[in-house]
Amino acid sequence: MIVDHLVVLAPGLLGASVARAARARGLARRITLWARRPEVRAALREQPWCDAVAETPELAVHGADLVVLAAPVERIIELAALVGPHLAAGAVLTDVGSVKGELCRQVAAALPPGPVFIGAHPMAGGAHTGWEHGTTNLFEKRVCFVTPPEGAPTPAVDKVAAFWRGTGAEVVPVSPAEHDRIVAHISHLPQALATALAGFLAQHPGDWRHLAGNGLRDTTRIAASDATMWIEIFQQNRTEVVRALDGCLAEIQALRDNIAAKDWEDVRARLVAGKVWRDGFRP
Repeated sequence: MIVDHLVVLAPGLLGASVARAARARGLARRITLWARRPEVRAALREQPWCDAVAETPELAVHGADLVVLAAPVERIIELAALVGPHLAAGAVLTDVGSVKGELCRQVAAALPPGPVFIGAHPMAGGAHTGWEHGTTNLFEKRVCFVTPPEGAPTPAVDKVAAFWRGTGAEVVPVSPAEHDRIVAHISHLPQALATALAGFLAQHPGDWRHLAGNGLRDTTRIAASDATMWIEIFQQNRTEVVRALDGCLAEIQALRDNIAAKDWEDVRARLVAGKVWRDGFRP
């Protein structure tokens, strides 16, 4: 599938990678970008992977048939409301937000009749978040959730799914609610645990970290993530994150009780079960 006019609003790492992948893979005939800061817009005009950079989001979406909202979660809703009245009937919007339930409801409510929003969440990222770190292959062999609301028109769903497949992603269609339950466990919970572990160890002598092997570095790597971004994610997915934390805390408590009671058989069973699960990752 080739998009006639692809628009990416507020490109950071993910948005720039969308545009770069679309150009490299021939997914769009024309690519237009918009960024909030004037200096970023000036820099983007020098990039060979876009055809135009608009001064406003309203101008950017003129004649667009696929719009990718690449802003942080809180700003996706704001942008959708801003550009909605300027979209042609049948235009499709998608996004890269990591929370879907509330976002999909609010975006749908913000749009006028005509354009359609089909949420998406590519499970991709990197240590650096700016547009200048975008790559053509960021989405290759990565899962991308596509989260159509109930009753979404099939052509719009197919268009979004085909586009993300074109970037190299493995598309997984789920409802917005199921998406939030899944990522609360496989993404948001690990962040919360890494943060809690790092915060707990910060209460001990600082030089302890330099005595550790790679295990501690690996386990706490994502504790270095941007705090503002994660506050927004936890706010948007609070109910599912709390449920995931409650379940994990029960598991930690059980392990703690087994160790305290010297129940080494149960401890071994938990260690083995954890190893089996970890070994099951695809290469």
